[in-house]
Amino acid sequence: MRTPHRRLLSGLLALPLLSGCFASSGDDSSASSESGGGARLRVALPFAPTENYSPYGQDAMLLSRLGVIEGLTKLDANGTAVPALADSWSSENGGKSWVFTLRDARFQDGEAVTAEAVAAALTAAGKADPAPSALSGVKLTATAENDKRVRVSTAEADPVLPLRLSNPSLAVFAPKAYDSKGKVNVVGTATGPFALTRIDGDTAATLNRFDDYWGGRAQASGVTARFVSDGTARANALRTGEVDIAESLPVAQVTSLDKNTVKEVNTARNTSLYLNTKSGAFTDAGLRAAAREAIDTSVIAKGAYEGYAVPAQGLFGPALTWAAGKRVEPAGRARATGPDGKSITLATYSDRPELPEAAQVLQQQLQKAGFKVKLEVRTYTRLEGDLLGGKFDAAVFSRNMMLDTGDPVTVLAGDYTCDGSNNLSFLCDKNVDKLVADAQAESDTAERQAAAMKAEAAVLGTDSVIPLVHLKLVAGIATSVQGALPDPYERTLIGTGTRR
Repeated sequence: MRTPHRRLLSGLLALPLLSGCFASSGDDSSASSESGGGARLRVALPFAPTENYSPYGQDAMLLSRLGVIEGLTKLDANGTAVPALADSWSSENGGKSWVFTLRDARFQDGEAVTAEAVAAALTAAGKADPAPSALSGVKLTATAENDKRVRVSTAEADPVLPLRLSNPSLAVFAPKAYDSKGKVNVVGTATGPFALTRIDGDTAATLNRFDDYWGGRAQASGVTARFVSDGTARANALRTGEVDIAESLPVAQVTSLDKNTVKEVNTARNTSLYLNTKSGAFTDAGLRAAAREAIDTSVIAKGAYEGYAVPAQGLFGPALTWAAGKRVEPAGRARATGPDGKSITLATYSDRPELPEAAQVLQQQLQKAGFKVKLEVRTYTRLEGDLLGGKFDAAVFSRNMMLDTGDPVTVLAGDYTCDGSNNLSFLCDKNVDKLVADAQAESDTAERQAAAMKAEAAVLGTDSVIPLVHLKLVAGIATSVQGALPDPYERTLIGTGTRR
């Protein structure tokens, strides 16, 4: 089984940014740049870029939310793949090959988006090491059939390839963005409505409107983004008018804000307790069962999340409307055994302020059940190495279940199979692997969803993960702002119609 690699952690960013990795475009527009019309948007974001704005990791999600990048497809509100740079597509060779027809579009450096450029971009993503999580277990070949048609082929039939290509890590950049070592300079080379023009270390970034965007000229002249890890500081910046949008507000701050500035969105994000099945106390299935039985998720939903979450029903929550009717009850769970004072270490990170409080509740509940619990709370950057190294018995973690591809089966494969690259529980179960493989073979959407829920039940039956709550996104958006785009998949925030 592979160790989870660094880009597994949805919504989280890993290593300190090395400032100065990109040259500025020389256009310092942080003042206002109103000559083109439309006020600049001021945005406070919780997580700074940590991979030098590489499109192949979680920084891609940041670039997507800021309206910088896009791929051939995107997800609509229902999780369906819809046109982006590709205007249409069709499947051939039993799903082993897909042909995408491009719309007329330009890169932010002025060059036309061509099939050759798209094929080169997808090829570069496929060669990235480690590969983007959306390509976990998939090797694709991209070739230009003519100037406007790109053929994307896979060794095995991939019925969700259009969904897969919606992942921001598979965004398309101008040829000049790529160097000989596989690194990508995203400054002024993407295709979105806003171009990244200036980077100020890990504290701020400046974006200017890209006037030749195929989807129409954005109404804001640009975006000034600040990376503010402290949730109270983000809320205060919104309250005092320093920013127009503050992403991911701590629920404890909501009551202190004008209710008209607070926007709630059901998301596909869960907070779950991941139990280490590879080493330590929770290699024992009976102790995992004891942990599950000790936990009251309603206390966490009402306490730590103050009602901005609901007790989890499984891995896939209410934002995915199809899940409830297809849910399968887990079977074959081990019988709980007495903890008898077994010592465990429970870890979480402080970057999401509700997590330490949720972990404290869990600590109390597990201690009441008979465990001895040591709690470790760090910033994520200080926690990550030990977490990925399996140094903890359990971890409280926040995960957007649809972030990678919008396909539930792909998430299950990445998070819970023996070779999964995002496997925080280090689970390796033959039955789970088989059911996930069965689901991967389904091309019909409804059948694929039903198969995914059977696999979900098998995962839950191992007690390797204990879903705690399904989260709501709480964003602060000033009343002067219109057209902001918070979504359940956490891929969008700023678009062409976002303005103040």
